[in-house]
Amino acid sequence: MFTQRHLLGIESLTPEGITEILDLADHYVKHNLKQNKHLDVLAGLTQINMFFENSTRTQASFEIAGKRLGADVMNMSMQASSIKKGETLIDTALTLNAMHPDLLVVRHPHSGAVKLLAEKVNCAVLNAGDGRHEHPTQALLDALTIRRSKGRLHRLTIAICGDIAHSRVARSNIFLLGKMENRIRLIGPKTLMPAGIEKLGVEVTDDMVEGLKDVDVVMMLRLQKERMDGGFIPSEREYYHRWGLDPAKLANAKPDAIVMHPGPMNRGVEIDGTLADDINRSVIQEQVEMGVAVRMAVMDLLVRNLRKSKAGDLDA
Repeated sequence: MFTQRHLLGIESLTPEGITEILDLADHYVKHNLKQNKHLDVLAGLTQINMFFENSTRTQASFEIAGKRLGADVMNMSMQASSIKKGETLIDTALTLNAMHPDLLVVRHPHSGAVKLLAEKVNCAVLNAGDGRHEHPTQALLDALTIRRSKGRLHRLTIAICGDIAHSRVARSNIFLLGKMENRIRLIGPKTLMPAGIEKLGVEVTDDMVEGLKDVDVVMMLRLQKERMDGGFIPSEREYYHRWGLDPAKLANAKPDAIVMHPGPMNRGVEIDGTLADDINRSVIQEQVEMGVAVRMAVMDLLVRNLRKSKAGDLDA
């Protein structure tokens, strides 16, 4: 069961908790196809989105999710905030506390910053990505996409390809997919592979042909050039030749293997543009659709737990 007051990462979740989130998200997927999408689940509650890093799709997804559930949603522009004037994260937390929000959605460039905020505020906190640490809702929406496409979320062979070293998405997916008894292969250049990553129970290779052999799911990652401070790849052209997904490399996977990408995509670098748009193989647009439903489910469950906590029935 999902009994947490905050969602800071996947690492602390149980398989049962993950399944509970995905089952509720499935309900919201169906609801989001209705003409009238408005619900009163979060009516009277305030959701504040604090994005210290730009992210058009994630912020929009959280905003839509909150509004569909009936919350009052406020987006704080942190690039122009008091943080720029020298205010500490702790001071920001104290200021927010005085506003009495119910849900705080935070994206921050530093690992652990969201956890620090969660320790200082009286509301539910949802991690929308912190540094290289975790991005839990992305892993959950990926899991829902896989489960709906494959009919299950266990005992699959899943390849995660590309910039593993800088990817919080990869880290959260490794935790989640591992908990659900999947075989995980990491594929990418040695310069973009974290040291000791094998300890998380994954297979590691720098060979796409070997790594993609008979996989059920191919999950491509964005090259995070903004986090790179050196020559991690020879060139984008060489990177695409060796590690970019194209039809020839995908032919090594199972014939019904699905292709994923968390976005935004660098077409012709990480993935062939035609392949990304292939409705028979690519589930990239489905990932975006699942994102709203998963975030609705997580916020719904967090508020339920917050109410129980305030009633004294649940540990924070």
